[in-house]
Amino acid sequence: MRKFAIAATAMGIVVGGILLGVTPARADLPTIDATVLAAVNAVKGVLSDINGYIQDIKDFLSATDPIASLLGDNTFGSVEQLLQQGFTQTANYQKAAVGALKQIVDASNTANARFKRDVRNAQIRDEQTPSPIACTALDGGVSTQAAAVQAFTVAATIAKIHDLRGEAGPNMPSYYGQAQGVASISQQHLSYYCDANDVAAGLCGSVSSIPDADQQFLSLFGSGAYADQNAVNTAKDYAINLIQPIAPAALRGDQLNAAARQDAAVRRRSYNARMSLAQTFVDQEIGMQTPSVPLTALQQQYLTNIGLPSQTNGSWLQVLQIESERRISDVTWAATLQSMPPASVEREIAVELALSNYLQFQIFKMGLQHATISATRLAHAVERDFQPTVRMPTPSMQAAN
Repeated sequence: MRKFAIAATAMGIVVGGILLGVTPARADLPTIDATVLAAVNAVKGVLSDINGYIQDIKDFLSATDPIASLLGDNTFGSVEQLLQQGFTQTANYQKAAVGALKQIVDASNTANARFKRDVRNAQIRDEQTPSPIACTALDGGVSTQAAAVQAFTVAATIAKIHDLRGEAGPNMPSYYGQAQGVASISQQHLSYYCDANDVAAGLCGSVSSIPDADQQFLSLFGSGAYADQNAVNTAKDYAINLIQPIAPAALRGDQLNAAARQDAAVRRRSYNARMSLAQTFVDQEIGMQTPSVPLTALQQQYLTNIGLPSQTNGSWLQVLQIESERRISDVTWAATLQSMPPASVEREIAVELALSNYLQFQIFKMGLQHATISATRLAHAVERDFQPTVRMPTPSMQAAN
């Protein structure tokens, strides 16, 4: 304790000198101060004591001192050596952990990159590979367009026959007179559509299987497709009774050559044009419902699913109906939609938009025809109400006898 007090005193002297800024003594000749010598000796003694303490600690940590014996029998080395080895091993563990973590991260990045690559490959596959639904939609579109072409052909054929009949052309009933036209349409009814009243009147022998079908709207519009050729003929006969049951007699010979009859010829041509417009409009509806194209397997299955009779051929109207309605009510299509990948859903949306555009264009064409009919009715109304301006007759003035 005495030595520690001396050391503390010496340290205090040194620190105080530094803090108080004591000015060193300057002398021209060497000066020996006993106080300074005593302080220096005290500092030397303190340093010697500190070195002794350090040596004592080393001795305590030696292989034979008590502390060393408490830590083990020094079989594997001294405490200093063991601590050094332990710290070295810990450092090695840390370096190994860093390396292992790096390998784990690299492996994770590699696995994640492969996973994302596989996901992208699957997306590319789904985007590039056509789905069965897309193929089915394409088949339905081809069937729809083929049916449209056939419907136009049928409608044009029927319209041409009706135009010749309305114009009372050669080989047509009214060509020889209106009475022949009346007899022809009456015989057509009695031959195919005889009813009980006709039988009672003695006009026909028995009631037809489809009595009065030439007067019934369902003969024109039914299930969307006519069952057979007889149904097509019935629809055609209904259209005749609806638009022009009796065609006026033809103007022939002197009726056309005489100057006085030119006005009648002009009016007859105007009449024929208007009748052709009305008759052709209805004939297009017949053409749309004439079975003209084979139905696809999916279209046939849809008809079965909704309870309609099975059939192999269909009409344009029926194909359009199937392609429109099956995306609303068909269970098979709805179930397939649930399992579609996003790319297939986008294709289906594109197909439906294309179908919508197709229907809108058909509506536009029908709108043009409706506009033509409206213009014709307007012209007819104006012509009926028009009062032409004519010259007043000039009286003949004669002198009296």
